Amino acid sequence: MSTPTVYDVAERAGVSIATVSRVYRNPDSVRPATRDRVLAVARDLGYLPSGSARGLASRTTGVLGLCFPDIHDAEAEDVPDAEDSELMLYSDEVIRGMERAARRHGYALLIAASHADAVGGQLAEVAGRVDGLAVLAQTVPGQDLDVIGRRLPVVLLAGQREEEHDHIEVANFDGQLRLTRHLIADHGLRRLAFVGGPPDSPDGEARFRGFQAAHLEAGLPLPEAPDVRGDLTQAAGRKAVGELLDRDGAALQGLVLANDQMAVGALHALESRGVRVPEELAVTGFDGIALSRLVRPTLTTVRQPTGRLGEEAVELLVGRIQDRARPAVARVLPVKVMLRASCGCAGERTL
Repeated sequence: MSTPTVYDVAERAGVSIATVSRVYRNPDSVRPATRDRVLAVARDLGYLPSGSARGLASRTTGVLGLCFPDIHDAEAEDVPDAEDSELMLYSDEVIRGMERAARRHGYALLIAASHADAVGGQLAEVAGRVDGLAVLAQTVPGQDLDVIGRRLPVVLLAGQREEEHDHIEVANFDGQLRLTRHLIADHGLRRLAFVGGPPDSPDGEARFRGFQAAHLEAGLPLPEAPDVRGDLTQAAGRKAVGELLDRDGAALQGLVLANDQMAVGALHALESRGVRVPEELAVTGFDGIALSRLVRPTLTTVRQPTGRLGEEAVELLVGRIQDRARPAVARVLPVKVMLRASCGCAGERTL
């Protein structure tokens, strides 16, 4: 038996093929009685609309893309008794937010985790299959973005803002300022070390500037650079603890890490060295991933609205698909400081 086509549905329902197409692409534009008749015939025939055929006719694919850096943290998977939802990392939550919003708008989502040595070819392949592309952090070189941006709507999530593209970030500076201010003003800590990410990370550098601003505000010596840098994994947090304790151990009162994964690694390393948190050393992170609530002591952190970040990306892409000529949009999403046991606070509360 041959596969039913749009022509079969149109003939059986007594409508044009354009009407059948509108039933699937824009159902509200078709009278309810006609729409119901077309859908009933399609069900009887076993007809499914062809996404590729629609794309040939309209030059669209019905798919949005997300390209993000593949930073695999094996240690994050080695947490006993953890559910999958508790081990979700930053990019996982962004993906879920995009998936929810894409479904609402009738789009599918194509996800590509890019490796640094293959990003060019992979990006070109993804760009050829989607109607719009979200790029997380510093995944794609600027020159490649320029090429893609001439063909497709592009939205940048976090990372460096490019004037010609829509951009969404969170209040990195403000969140780190508020958290560091809490450590200094409320806990009386004066000797804090900052563990930063790669120097080419605009988000990490904004967090360090917030750390600096809190020191200036309190009249403390201004840190000129992060004490240690790492690659944002738990292993990097473990390594940072070793370097800092061997170098500055007795002088330190707190560790401020640029993300939660490094902070979790730091907690494990401190425990293995017999350093009590927060009695001997306070520890804080940034991101608010679910794992931050699972570790002991629970991690004080700055919670990003990562799911909303993904949803906002889809809204901007859909808007840009509908109006390519509108000015570029830049949005900054607010963050919440979550005070927990690792800084010395009792219970959990929002600052």
